[in-house]
Order: sequence, then C-alpha cells, then structure tokens
Amino acid sequence: MKSVEIQVRTGTDRGLFDLTDACERFLAEAARDADGLLNVFVPHATAGIVVVELGAGSDDDLVATLDRLLPRDDRWRHRHGSPGHGADHVLPLLAPPSLTVPVAAGRMTLGTWQSIALLDPNADNATRTVRLSFLAG
Repeated sequence: MKSVEIQVRTGTDRGLFDLTDACERFLAEAARDADGLLNVFVPHATAGIVVVELGAGSDDDLVATLDRLLPRDDRWRHRHGSPGHGADHVLPLLAPPSLTVPVAAGRMTLGTWQSIALLDPNADNATRTVRLSFLAG
C-alpha cells in the first residue's frame, strides 16, 4: 500500500474543495497502470469526503441543503467555536470521513460528472489534512 498526506487550504471558507486533481497526481505515481482501490480519508471530526458534481451550482446547492438539515444556530449541545459549530460535529452522519474509489489501469473509475471533494462546513480550521492511499489489487 502506498500513502501520502496532503494539506488542503480552506481558509475561512465553508464548502467543497476539489480533490480530484490531487488524487489523479497521486495515482500517477502510486498506481501507475495498476488496478486497485484509492482510499481518501480526512482525520477531522468536522469534515467529510464526498463524490459529487462540482460547478453548475451543485456546490452551493449542497451547502444550502446541509445548512437546512443541520442549522447553524445554538440548538447544539456542542457549542464551542463559531455559531452553529455543533452542527459540524454531526456531519459524519451525512458525509463520512472516508471513501473508496475503484482504480482501473491507474485511473479512478469516476463517472463523467463525478469529482472527489472535501466537504468542510467549519470555518474555524484554515487547513485540513487528507490522506490518500492506494491498495493494488
């Protein structure tokens, strides 16, 4: 198995951060032309990894839906950090911290409009760590 950690600068922005290019660069080195599995993992309690169409308004729709499902107000018992931060800790219910993508001949088998993204609703952390791992089949 080959692994690497990357840093994703999110600043104070909330939302989706495209990891697709970073995954492709990693696989070019780690997988070459092999088949296997790519695992993408974020070791943070308030972020998730998703496969989603990016652009064309999908990003904003996803964040707006997340805010409707997990309102950013004071209803949460977990209250430190920015307003509504307790909602960020419920995020793994909807967006888990990892996902696995099949790799064929060194390339992810994503659909035409699918991208891999870090979902970070928490404006309190300016940088996120993401671990990419390739397991050859």
